[in-house]
Amino acid sequence: MTTMVLPLSEAGAEPNPLMPHTAEIIFGFVFLILLAIAFAKIVVPKFEKAYADRTQAIEGGMNEAKQAQAEAKAALEKYNAQLAEARQEAAKIREDAREQGAQIIAEMREQANVEAERIVSHARTQIEAERTQAVASLRGEVGSMATSLAGRIVGESLEDEARQRRIVERFLTDLESQESARQAVGTDG
Repeated sequence: MTTMVLPLSEAGAEPNPLMPHTAEIIFGFVFLILLAIAFAKIVVPKFEKAYADRTQAIEGGMNEAKQAQAEAKAALEKYNAQLAEARQEAAKIREDAREQGAQIIAEMREQANVEAERIVSHARTQIEAERTQAVASLRGEVGSMATSLAGRIVGESLEDEARQRRIVERFLTDLESQESARQAVGTDG
C-alpha cells in the first residue's frame, strides 16, 4: 500500500480534506494553460471559420433573395406594363371594330338606298311604259268605238282609216283639253 503524504497544518493539525495539495494545484494550472492554448490554436479558429462561413452563407442568401426580389419586382412591373399596353391595344381594336362596323352599316344603307332608288326608278319607268301602252290601247279602242258610234249617229260609214284616225285624234285632244280645263278650275277654286 502506498501511503499518501498529506501536508500538515501549521500547528500540527490534520490536513483539510477540502483543500487540494499544492502539486495538484500547480499541475491543474499548467494543464489548464495547455488546454487553453490548444483550444485557442485548434478549436477557436475552426469555430471562427465555421461562424464566418455561416455568416457569409446567410449574407449571400440574403443578397440572392434581395436580387431575386428585385428581379421579381422588375418582372412584375414589365408584366403590368405589357398588360396595360395589351389593354390599350384591345381598346383600340374594339374602337376600330366599332368604327368599321358603323362604316359598313353606312355603306350598306347607302347601297340599299341606291338599290331602292334604282328599283323605284325602274318601277316608274315600267309604270310609265305600261301607262303609255294602256293609253295607246285605249285610244285605239275608244277610237273604234267612237267611229262606230259616230257612224251610227251620222249614218255614214267611217271606214276610211285615215279619216277615222283624224276624228279620233281630234276627239281625244278635245277630251284632254276639257280635262285640263277642269283641273285648272278645280285647283283655282
